[in-house]
Amino acid sequence: MGGQHQAERPSDASDDQHDMDVDDTMIGIGEIQKLGVNAADIAKLVEAGISTCGMVTKVPLKTLLSIKGFSEAKVEKIRSSARKLTGGNTSTFKTGTEVREQRKRCIKITTGAKAFDAILGGGVETGSITEAYGEFRTGKTQLSHTLAVTCQLGFEQGGGQGKCIYLDTEGNFRPERIEKIAERFGLDPEATLDNIIVARAYASDQQCELIKPLAALIAEHGPFRLLIIDSIIALFRVDYSGRGELSERQQKLGQHLSALTRLCEDANLAILLVNQCTADPGAMSLFAPVVKPVGGNVLAHASCTRLHLKKGRDNARVAKLVDSPSMPEAEAQFCITDGGLADV
Repeated sequence: MGGQHQAERPSDASDDQHDMDVDDTMIGIGEIQKLGVNAADIAKLVEAGISTCGMVTKVPLKTLLSIKGFSEAKVEKIRSSARKLTGGNTSTFKTGTEVREQRKRCIKITTGAKAFDAILGGGVETGSITEAYGEFRTGKTQLSHTLAVTCQLGFEQGGGQGKCIYLDTEGNFRPERIEKIAERFGLDPEATLDNIIVARAYASDQQCELIKPLAALIAEHGPFRLLIIDSIIALFRVDYSGRGELSERQQKLGQHLSALTRLCEDANLAILLVNQCTADPGAMSLFAPVVKPVGGNVLAHASCTRLHLKKGRDNARVAKLVDSPSMPEAEAQFCITDGGLADV
């Protein structure tokens, strides 16, 4: 992988907050062959998108049973082997103190604007899903490009010192923007681009399929700190139209989001979902049209942090923190520059 030096770990190995790149559930699925699982069954698991031991213990039982040739006895043997390799930690209860210690591995990635970072408690957090929605020209894609660069900064600069995966569903990724943002932060543009893995999706089922090999990619070529999907809902809105297909769309979207949740927790990965919005005819406002994010409650419940990006006065933009488990509702102004997001 080119530009590896930009994403190396800090030389100070005593930094407890970042002493783990990924959870021990990111052990490759191939390791269970040492415990008696045959190679053909492992190949079937990988084909189904189950490429780590942690995923074996977390996916629904019916998902494993749907794999051709997998009986209940075989599934139990595979799960038992995976639990042995992960120390059984995926099925045990933890005290609040243990969870607090585990959360110390979370990393805050700067947005490039201090005021924006402040309402997020320091930046976009790894290990959870952050959703950013808003009308066109409110800075959603610019936020994505800025984070794709800042996640590669050192920890002392507010970065994650890791790589980025950019899943582009609307054709918005621009390498030239990355180069300018990298120059602002003192990074080598070529190495920065090498540390961003880009995939283009044209259909919702292809978008879901592209998620399957990511765990193996992260385990083999990490550390990765950020996954961006720009946008999460666009292809689903095209592929499923009308109320007759709404239920099926939401079911598929829910399964997609569930896979993303498992991935971000296992890999200590920050996931940014760019979302579209639509007018809310049931709401009234004297000053501006009221909009709401697309995706309904399925997307709302999956997102740990929700951001509403709006247009402000002149060239300013406004980021409103709508929902967060740790921070109160708040707003911050930012602007878009040649070097990405910045303070007004």
